[in-house]
Amino acid sequence: MKKANAKEEITIGFIGGSITQGSLSTSPHNCYAWKVFEWWTGNYEITPFNYVNAGIGGTTSHFAAARIESDLLSKNPDLVFVEFSVNDESDEHFLETYEGLVRHIYQSEKSPAVVLISNVFYDTGANAQLQHSKVARHYELPLISMQSAIYPAVRDGLIVAKDITPDNLHPNDMGHELVASVINYFLDRTLQEVLIGEEPAFVKGGFPEPITANTYEDALRIDNRNYKAFSVGFSEDESIQQDIIDCFKNGWLSGGQKCEITFEVECSGAAIQYRKYVSNNAPIAKVFVDDEKVTELDANFEETWGDKLELTTVMEHRELKNHKIKLVLEDCKNTKNPFNLVSVILAR
Repeated sequence: MKKANAKEEITIGFIGGSITQGSLSTSPHNCYAWKVFEWWTGNYEITPFNYVNAGIGGTTSHFAAARIESDLLSKNPDLVFVEFSVNDESDEHFLETYEGLVRHIYQSEKSPAVVLISNVFYDTGANAQLQHSKVARHYELPLISMQSAIYPAVRDGLIVAKDITPDNLHPNDMGHELVASVINYFLDRTLQEVLIGEEPAFVKGGFPEPITANTYEDALRIDNRNYKAFSVGFSEDESIQQDIIDCFKNGWLSGGQKCEITFEVECSGAAIQYRKYVSNNAPIAKVFVDDEKVTELDANFEETWGDKLELTTVMEHRELKNHKIKLVLEDCKNTKNPFNLVSVILAR
């Protein structure tokens, strides 16, 4: 805020899932993220501002930890809003991925300010805030909670859920306006409390130790742009990616009678990112880690809202060393859809 008051150029960034992307708003300018951006342009009319929305529907903080550098930090944001509370599960795995994401943002070269946003399921009040709030408290970061600010009014009948969300999750235009108003209220209060010469929350050498094993702070995403996999029956997807939400690109596609693809990578954990098809008729892949079968990945999707970018952890908290990860498909020529292996995300 002091930088904006000095009329220096400011970049405001957002990263999250479908709500941040703007799902069910009638236009990008009706999304809560844009309306929060408008708070800044309205309060500092002469200051030059840039807007970066890195929301991708159906994704979690696990994926965000691996894409934050390319999708957002490369744009040098001064302030980052983080929103994954309805996509992350409320468990220890997502506590660790969320902490890794937050640490990566906060310790990046430009050291942007960080604000955490917690959306909610309006029929149940559920979200991952119990875990995410541990990160907020430990790093003394603001967490703006729709579970506390909006859900009680819905629960008590003061707000009719269908007026703000058609599916009890994704806001309509009125819902996005309401979410933005909660965030902007926080910004109004903060603006009133800013003191000239206020010190940063953390000085050099004083950044807190992690509260988890923290194997995701330096998560790495590999696809066909930065890794040459050994494969039989898989081909590299060479179609052009239009933008970050065109998210099923740059991986590998099955196409043979029997398909195998192998990655030999240094990591302590790994997750397979692949496409699940609502049209079904897609293959099932067997996954082997160091020649031991660990799981199967079913590329058929039971939901109806669209194809999903799925991310399945296949190993976690193992020794940091070279591991072999192999996917095996049998009779994949008999399916209409190929197995679309989008990327492998490595924990370090």
